[in-house]
Amino acid sequence: MTSCWVIYNGSLVSDKFADQARLVAEAAERAGIAVKILKNYETMMDLSVNLSIPDFAILLDKDILLGYFLKSRGVPVYNDPTVIDLCDNKATQYVQLAAQGLPMPRTIVAPKVYPNFSILDSGYFEKVIERLELPMIIKEGHGSFGMKVYLIETEEQFYEKVDSLRGIDFVFQEFIASSRGRDIRVNIVGGQIVAAMYRYSETDFRANITNGGVASPIKLTLAQKEMALAAAHAVGATFAGVDLLFGENDEPLVCEVNAAAHIRNILNVTGINVADAMIAYILEDLR
Repeated sequence: MTSCWVIYNGSLVSDKFADQARLVAEAAERAGIAVKILKNYETMMDLSVNLSIPDFAILLDKDILLGYFLKSRGVPVYNDPTVIDLCDNKATQYVQLAAQGLPMPRTIVAPKVYPNFSILDSGYFEKVIERLELPMIIKEGHGSFGMKVYLIETEEQFYEKVDSLRGIDFVFQEFIASSRGRDIRVNIVGGQIVAAMYRYSETDFRANITNGGVASPIKLTLAQKEMALAAAHAVGATFAGVDLLFGENDEPLVCEVNAAAHIRNILNVTGINVADAMIAYILEDLR
């Protein structure tokens, strides 16, 4: 019997992470696979010990080192840890998306500034404000569920935020006013769109459900479909949650690609269980 590990982060207290693992594990069981759900720390990365390994692993976490460890032991890992690594840092992800020519908000990657030092007097930040204008978005490299994304409306907020982010990877991004409080989440498996939902918020510039947004099913336009698929392909993601913004005349812009996208909300909204498609893809891929 084919065996797999479904791995999530055991240090996170919210049940949404264990719930994600259960959804995927149940889909694997329906397909006749022997499944073990593991917290990431339940696999000891002891480099001197031979590991009893499964036929494949589904890494529903950003423990990239664990992904690389399992891959080094011959375990096929979904998503591949190189993809999770790329997508985990929004700055590196945007560099890749821009290199593929994908339409997205104008983005400037912030230079590295060590925590005990400052470039406030260099004139650099004035040039950023001049290019992107206010309001603008500042996004930390690492953050999920709309967290660590800031709408900057005044110069005072701008300088306060950049000063607080010394030592942290982040980007400056054009604020797309036409998409304020609304976006689209598209779940992709193996180059195929499986489900999509429209998310909107009347109280926040972000549309994430975690931040109070609500969602409904959406019929994607051809342009939205092509953009979502191109974004997933650009970062090499087998499984992806692609977020699209509404640009001028509602033309789609890539907001970001999530390589460990949660699937409970889209199941609740659309009735489509993305986990079934994930397992079907893996079994075909292994064959």
